[in-house]
Amino acid sequence: MYRLFQSCDMCHVFPFQSHPVSRVRSRAGLALMVLALCWIGCRQTPQSSLLNRPARHSIRSNQLLLLSDFQIPKRHPLLLDLERLQAEIRSSLDLPPQRDDVVVYLFGDQAAYRRFLDATYPKLPGRRAYFVGTSYELAVYTFWGERVREDLRHEYTHGVLHACLNHVPLWLDEGLAEYFEVPRPGQQRADYATQLAQALDKGWRPDLKRLELLSDFSQMRRIDYQEAWTWVHFMLHASPETREVLLSYLNDLRHSTLPESLHERLQRVHPEIEQRMLAYLATLNTTLHVTQSASEPSKIP
Repeated sequence: MYRLFQSCDMCHVFPFQSHPVSRVRSRAGLALMVLALCWIGCRQTPQSSLLNRPARHSIRSNQLLLLSDFQIPKRHPLLLDLERLQAEIRSSLDLPPQRDDVVVYLFGDQAAYRRFLDATYPKLPGRRAYFVGTSYELAVYTFWGERVREDLRHEYTHGVLHACLNHVPLWLDEGLAEYFEVPRPGQQRADYATQLAQALDKGWRPDLKRLELLSDFSQMRRIDYQEAWTWVHFMLHASPETREVLLSYLNDLRHSTLPESLHERLQRVHPEIEQRMLAYLATLNTTLHVTQSASEPSKIP
């Protein structure tokens, strides 16, 4: 059985199993995902179409295999960035060694990429990148384009997570991928902070318990992805205690699919955790506005 995850730009397909797998995703701006469940069913991927995947050139770096239909220098900045990203994800999250490789299939142009997808997954929408997990491979599919670095960072993050852990909850998987897709993961995402502040004015409030109940991408809204990124940022940067809560939870996911919830763990550190998140979000917006003001040119009186 497969299930399909789709964002506004990316999608994920992976089988239901405990073996670490990844997903298919394509991006266009904000990382939003909507679930299209089990349209692929239990069918096999057409083997003939798999022959059209890039394979002319290959570069291996640790547990990353890059296959392309055009030659890429072995020390190309894109490859070096993925090497650093892999190390950063594992170091920041204290992850164990990967149990599986992540294979990146890089097409030379969008037309070849689209022909492959149309033949292999004909019902997928036209997205820029996909991450597909099967029982035999964790694969990223994309093409050389203006946003290839951003797309690969997001998809490769999913690959590393699923190659290291037994299970990753939907909301956390997306929150971590949003966190690591930017070149400096700890930095603030001005669009998210601003849009969440606007949502607060309209009555929205963070609700981690609700996020943890989401198992179907059709249930997720744009603001859920923004909130997921904020919780990840909060846990990694608010305090040593919140960081330890996240790392302990991820460690449990190495062996279990149903560990104690993050909300319950965070409540033991901060009983009023949603209020603490609101205060953190206000801090993000304050810092953002100060940074923007400092970067604006001085006006002559």
